[in-house]
Amino acid sequence: MPPPPAELPGRDALTSRIVPCMVLSDGSVSSMTPPPQVVALRDPAQAASDRFSVRGTIVVTGGAGTLGLVACDALLEHGASGLMIFDMNPAAAQKEIDSLRLKFPKANIAAQAVDVTDENAIGAAVEETATMMGSVDGIVCFAGVVGCIETLEMPISQWRKVLDINTTGSLICAQAVARQMVRQGTGGFITFVASISAHRVNFPQPQAAYNVSKAALLMLKSCLAAEWARYGIRTNTISPGYMDTILNEGDGIAKHREIWAARNPSGRMGSPSELTGAVVLLASAAGTYINGADLVVDGGAIVF
Repeated sequence: MPPPPAELPGRDALTSRIVPCMVLSDGSVSSMTPPPQVVALRDPAQAASDRFSVRGTIVVTGGAGTLGLVACDALLEHGASGLMIFDMNPAAAQKEIDSLRLKFPKANIAAQAVDVTDENAIGAAVEETATMMGSVDGIVCFAGVVGCIETLEMPISQWRKVLDINTTGSLICAQAVARQMVRQGTGGFITFVASISAHRVNFPQPQAAYNVSKAALLMLKSCLAAEWARYGIRTNTISPGYMDTILNEGDGIAKHREIWAARNPSGRMGSPSELTGAVVLLASAAGTYINGADLVVDGGAIVF
């Protein structure tokens, strides 16, 4: 369970406060961030496979959604021995989860119904994952919501909900997983799914709350990359462009789809499978020196 919240100092106590100092790794062989071992005379095919190998148990939040399920499949293809899906309603994807079990019979695959904004529930879910699967070695945070509304008309309750799920929910999950990794002493990775909406204002739809919630993830990623590297934990973000999923379908959004494609050098939206390369890279042995980075996967839309 998480520790009780610390009290913020009162105004009179500010002059006597003690501010903690960040500790960085020294990068030595005995640290949690050692240089890689050079292996000579390996079989080329095996070396290629090892380079993008994924180890251990990976948690995927929002894993019952389209993007989450495709990412789960890719992580298992590259060697993850355990997969835990956190989702509000994993039963909605039971058929797809069962298919993963058939495709990867040697992997331990499970799902938990959990709300990413519930600190106690997430802490308990991470502990259960570690008990069930032996360890927690990484997390990919897909869980999120979007709302398109004129900011003049937006209820503040909607603003709070979007930031609570997208930003605070990601922190809650990262913190719980990082605490488990520190207890294990094994390190691992954290990947937040941000968005091109974190980099620029979307057009033509207004969605200030979503954009702010994703921009906050970029800074959160950088802070955690600095603070947690000494534990062997790498923290990065992926910023997808418009992906061709059910969330972006329907006649009511047809004009928007035309505009998004017209403003993209690639002339189209992305396929969910086109996000998996970034997911695997950040989770794999090839990503051991990638920390605090943001990978934009948008077909080039960000150049405009």
